[in-house]
Formats: sequence, C-alpha cells, structure tokens
Amino acid sequence: MTVFSTNGPQSDPTVQPVPASVVAQVDAADSTLSNPKQAVVSLGSNLGNRLETLQGAIDALEDTPGLRVKAVSPVYETEPWGVEPGTQPSYLNAVVLIRTTLPPSSLLERGQAIEEAFERVRDERWGSRTIDVDILTYADVVSDDPLLTLPHPRAHQRAFVLAPWHDVDPQAQVPGQGPVAELLTDVGRGGVRPRADLELRLPE
Repeated sequence: MTVFSTNGPQSDPTVQPVPASVVAQVDAADSTLSNPKQAVVSLGSNLGNRLETLQGAIDALEDTPGLRVKAVSPVYETEPWGVEPGTQPSYLNAVVLIRTTLPPSSLLERGQAIEEAFERVRDERWGSRTIDVDILTYADVVSDDPLLTLPHPRAHQRAFVLAPWHDVDPQAQVPGQGPVAELLTDVGRGGVRPRADLELRLPE
C-alpha cells in the first residue's frame, strides 16, 4: 500500500493553486479527468460571512486544475468542538464530494492554500477560523502519515461531519470504521442542526 503525506480571498483564491510541477502534470487531464479518484472534503467556518466563505472555498476547489466538485451537501449549523459552550460563534459546516487526479499530498496543499487565501489563523488548536478545509477520505487510501492521516482520524466521531456527509452520500463508508450511516447513529445529532434556509451552489 502506498502511504501518502495533506487557507474569501484577498485577491483570487485560485492563484497558484498547486505547485507548478503538479499543474503541469494535471493540465492535460483537466478536461477529462482521466482515471480520477474520489475524495471527500469537509468545510467549516465560524468567522465573518460564513456562507459566502464556504461557497468561495467550493468555487476555489472547482477552479483547481485536475479537480471537479461533484456534489455539495446541505448546510449545518453546529456548536464549536472542544471549547466551552458560548465562547465561540457557531459554525456552518458542509461536505463536498470531489473527483481529482491530484495525489493526496497536492490536494492537501490546495486545501491549505484556500485556508491561507481566506486568512485562516492557527493561533490555537480549537480556535475560531474563517475556513477549515479537511480531507476526510481519498479513495480507499489508509495512511498514518502525521502530515495527512487518512481517513481523517476524528471524522467518525463528529456529527458535524457525519450528518452532511450522510446527506450527500447515504452509502458512504469510512475506511476501517464502517458506514457513515451507522457511525452517525452511534454519535447522534446533538449540537448540529440543518439550515434549510441556507444553500451552497454546485459550481457549473
């Protein structure tokens, strides 16, 4: 098994999306996505215009050479994870299904570039953030690399990940953990609520 190592823009969040060497490799496959892999990405925001930021991150993903956004979940509002209640604003969360010819390490770099473009600050582990871009799964890859652990090591414990993930892909599986539907039943939906009044757009 191959083990792989995964920041509302100031100007354009799609500028320099991935290193030039990677762009050169995937440009030719951009129109057809020859032999793409499916990946699942979680998005969260609890600062600024949260919905606009989530949409901006989705659009930036779609603008990445060698990547196509295939489905976007409904929006959920959730209580912040790992902090005292009432100490941070609530999050808006969503899950995105993508098809990509990028390897996991380059997909990680792209997610981090989107976070940086939206001025994500990393002062504390569970701190507020304009945008959080997490790779949940990449095909069936399992990796314990500390730079990018796959599947995401805490995805199976988090209702704010599992609820939108189940909505966008009811048959989804977390490698090594089981069906998302069963994991969501085990975790429950406490602290998360659907926001039917808010909608994210699938890029055209």
